[in-house]
Amino acid sequence: MFVRTATSDDALEVRRILDGAMLELGDVERRIDDGDVFLAGDRRGTAASADTDGSERILGTAVLEPLENERGAHVGAIGVRRRHRGRGIGSALIERALEREGRLTARFDDGVRPFYERLGFSIEPIDEQRHRGVAVTAGRV
Repeated sequence: MFVRTATSDDALEVRRILDGAMLELGDVERRIDDGDVFLAGDRRGTAASADTDGSERILGTAVLEPLENERGAHVGAIGVRRRHRGRGIGSALIERALEREGRLTARFDDGVRPFYERLGFSIEPIDEQRHRGVAVTAGRV
């Protein structure tokens, strides 16, 4: 598996993944231009081809939003193709983002709380179904 920063050539694939996860994010192209979008996948060829020429297959994406008055970034969206969930792709994306930023915030529904808990986010409720979380790289407070 690989995790890398998205380029402008990846914009359509990022939108497809976010659409498939029913996530809406405004100006993805700007986030990509600012270096705030990560991609994860494998190099086993594309789903449309039977060959294994080493081409990339994009399986997940994370979009970060800069924080104005705090250090770090906010996880604006994270999505993994449905049939590839549970394989560590989302975790790899968050780990890479946390490695770069040192601190991440997120807002999420109750259903994905276990994902953020496993990644070490400190979580507090917003209401009965929504939560907010913060993760800080070890040694950075």
